[in-house]
Amino acid sequence: MKLTQMTLNIVLLWSVLASLPSCNGQVTTHNQSNHLMSEISMGDTVNETGDSLWYIYQDTKNNYWFGSNGEGVFLFDGKTILNFTTKNGLCSDSIRQIQEDESGNIYFSTMNGINKYDGKKFTTLEPVKSDNWKSETNDLWFYMLGKRNEHGPYRYDGKTLYNLEFPKHYLHDDFYERGINPFFSPYEIYCIYKDRKGAIWFGTSVFGACRFDGQSIKWMYESDLTIVPNGGSFGIRSIYEDKEGSFWFCNTRHRYIFDLKETAKSDRLKYQKTNGIGNEEIFDGDEYIYYSHIVEDNNGDIWLTTWDKGVFKYDGKNITRYPVKNGSEDVNLVSMYKDKQGVLWLGTIENGAYKFNGKTFEKFVPEKNS
Repeated sequence: MKLTQMTLNIVLLWSVLASLPSCNGQVTTHNQSNHLMSEISMGDTVNETGDSLWYIYQDTKNNYWFGSNGEGVFLFDGKTILNFTTKNGLCSDSIRQIQEDESGNIYFSTMNGINKYDGKKFTTLEPVKSDNWKSETNDLWFYMLGKRNEHGPYRYDGKTLYNLEFPKHYLHDDFYERGINPFFSPYEIYCIYKDRKGAIWFGTSVFGACRFDGQSIKWMYESDLTIVPNGGSFGIRSIYEDKEGSFWFCNTRHRYIFDLKETAKSDRLKYQKTNGIGNEEIFDGDEYIYYSHIVEDNNGDIWLTTWDKGVFKYDGKNITRYPVKNGSEDVNLVSMYKDKQGVLWLGTIENGAYKFNGKTFEKFVPEKNS
């Protein structure tokens, strides 16, 4: 089995993370005990979005937000492009998540804190360390991928930002006895996902995945989901439950069916592994592929985002590859997003955003209305 794609996936992306810029634009004016407010909110009007656009998000007003790695966030309303950075109140110019609450406030998880934007100003949410593990309908869950010494997620209930800590993994002692030396904390979060029953899943850098059902947190670990064949660490970068109830984690080798009745009797998640999809012929010599994001489109087809092999679509029977190119060069992909119209978008390391036109992924160039 060829290791080129998987090796590049680990080495290149982690080296990018290692060189992330730090936050130097701290906000200083107190608003209330759990928040800090910036007095500067208006972004700079620019002619184009940046190159290092990792994440895309469409809000309820149909504005598009582009979260960059080092250039802050770009807002495109169909007419104007605004660029917000640390000078406008962001904690860091490296964005890791974009979310929206029921009131239309936009939230940004950055390398150095979590910001709330109400359309006029940025507020920094101050986390409160807590063991108050709860899950309510309107909660927002955050992580800060790339920040050292992280040990759990952040839960925001609309008033307080709780900094939670994971319970000790059942392999914790064994891993440390073997001299584990992870790039990040072993409990560093790579992804957060809510399943069809409303349970919250967390994918970590080293210790696999865990499920929080509102009452308890239970872990699972499979080495091939975290450790690639050449020995590098991939981590749980994506979690997805398909319409049949099978779960997809990181690579196409297996799918997983969880037994929640048996799980309730155990200290860890109980499941069966079933066959995955694809083969060496489909994946250009690789028995299976690793993917960083997985999305189901409006037709029920599943799309998988790889580092340098483009995107794969699975319609339940057939697998189709969609290369993503900048001229003749393969584009390195970070994320995938489905907007409210069902259009698929890609975030990239250094080539801006890409958008699916029904046949191929093409680079997005905002067409500004007069």
